[in-house]
This record gives sequence, C-alpha cells and structure tokens, in this order.
Amino acid sequence: MDLAPSARACPECGADERTGWRESSVHDGLDLPDHAWEDLRAKPARATPRVNGLAWYWWICGAGLLAWLFLGLLGVRL
Repeated sequence: MDLAPSARACPECGADERTGWRESSVHDGLDLPDHAWEDLRAKPARATPRVNGLAWYWWICGAGLLAWLFLGLLGVRL
C-alpha cells in the first residue's frame, strides 16, 4: 500500500512514526480470507433511535410501568 508523504499512520496496519513503520502487518500471519475484511469496510449499523439518551423501548416500558402503578393506586384490578 502506498502512503502519502504527509501520512501520520497507516490505515491498514496502524503503524506510525512512534511504533515504527513496517513492510508487513502484524496480522499477516493469520491467513484470513479476503472476505474477512469486508465487514470493516462496510457501512456501520444504524444505531437505535434515542430520546434523551435512552432507547425508545425503555420509554415504552417506563410508561407502561407508570400506568400500571397509577391503575394500582386507583384500585383497578387487571
């Protein structure tokens, strides 16, 4: 892989001036198939939508719990 002269680190193996530049990666001896690297180049998975830092399903659970407690205070039996 060719690096730009101004590159600070190798995007493939992570080598830099501090750790030392290498001709080969530390992972070269693993004999991984080429498709093993595809997941690293793929788009990241979409995160669960969050409201105030909590996932939507926790808001539903909290609302259901509050409704159950409120109905219990009113004496409604389910």
